[in-house]
Amino acid sequence: MFHQKKPKGLNIIIVGLGRVGETLVDQLSAEGHDITVVDKDMAKVKEISELYDVIGVVGNGASFGVQMEAGIEDANLIIAVTESDELNLLCCTVARRVVECAAIARVRNPDYSFESSYLREQLGLAMIINPELETSRQMARILGMPKALEVNTFAHGHAELIKFKVSKGSILDGMSISAIGAKTENVLVCAVERGGTVFIPSGSDVLQAGDVASFVAPRKVARAFFKKIGSKSQQVKNTMIVGGGNSAYYLGRQLLHMGINVKIIEKNAERCDRLSELLPKAVVINGDGSDEDLLREEGVEDTESFVPLTGSDEENILLTLYVKRVSKDSTKVITKINRITFGDVIDGLDLGSVLYPRYITAEEIIAYVRAKSASRSSNIETLSYMFDQRVEAIEFKVDDHYKGLTNIPLMKLNLKKNVLISFINRQGKIIIPSGQDMILPGDTVMVVTTNKGFVAISDIIN
Repeated sequence: MFHQKKPKGLNIIIVGLGRVGETLVDQLSAEGHDITVVDKDMAKVKEISELYDVIGVVGNGASFGVQMEAGIEDANLIIAVTESDELNLLCCTVARRVVECAAIARVRNPDYSFESSYLREQLGLAMIINPELETSRQMARILGMPKALEVNTFAHGHAELIKFKVSKGSILDGMSISAIGAKTENVLVCAVERGGTVFIPSGSDVLQAGDVASFVAPRKVARAFFKKIGSKSQQVKNTMIVGGGNSAYYLGRQLLHMGINVKIIEKNAERCDRLSELLPKAVVINGDGSDEDLLREEGVEDTESFVPLTGSDEENILLTLYVKRVSKDSTKVITKINRITFGDVIDGLDLGSVLYPRYITAEEIIAYVRAKSASRSSNIETLSYMFDQRVEAIEFKVDDHYKGLTNIPLMKLNLKKNVLISFINRQGKIIIPSGQDMILPGDTVMVVTTNKGFVAISDIIN
């Protein structure tokens, strides 16, 4: 059996200590990287420096002098996540002129986002990421399959990881994982949350009503699975969105493209005019989306789905709870939460699908960082957090360096505890593996685990 050295941490500069910056500091410092944070707010820098083992620098992250003070000459990566798109791009451009470090910029403006490939290439950036755009993509996938709580894609869209709740009276209530596998081909339940505890199930584990489970399946199989268990999951026909910011624009654009009717309620008359120009097929209403009479007048009781995208987490939550009370049981609701961190309280509320843009942003960046910090033969294709970050789903590309892992039946591999090989992607064909299946060079493999910080496929072996 082979042994791989634990990769040395990277020197990373994070510019901007908002929600995303803080999330990155929390996760990247826990994974053993040397972090320097830069922000104009002295109090914020002091707070983060005392909370984590990081170096703090106060100043403008786009300044050459400030970057030198932050150690840009020795940095492997700079991540710019301030509130300003232009400042983030300038930070990365300055850094790239000083040293050959990788650079990641958060860019939220639609004008830039739809030119991200051009900007990335011209400025030499490793990644441009837009939290609102990525979150809206997840929302659109969920509204395309409303029985799901979450839908994440892997293998370039060929496979989906779907979270759902086992309802009372479901045929899955009391069914073992192995029996589900036998009855529903090409579906694998890979994580279950029960009573606040998450576990990777074995074949003998039995699902119960109230469980929240995630399963992986080839893209076309997921709807058939829901139909087989008595939960039809056709995409919604219409959506009501409250709030007309960038998130609403991104979501509305995608839903219209999917053939879903879109109604947006926005307070600002000027913004309504702009949205009507950008989304001519959407119905745009100028009004207060928190006004109960207006919501009823606009048909909230009959809408098939509802997405509050105001700037306030509290307002989003209250709107969700209101709609859950007055609309049909089948109405799909998605709640976006930017700031609130009271996880236990949120979990106790019936908020439908809950999405956190800061975690969606962090997933992509951390996947890049892990791949960069590992050996050259390692390649993380996709990383997704599950169940409040207690479980990781990681898709690895496998090359022929892994002699002790490839061309060996999975049943003969000495896997670490709480590791499940969920699928093998072989040239676009998704294989839900049995013990006799083997990983071959050139495959990508998705691993679901409660272990943290895997950077290479070899990490799954004892």
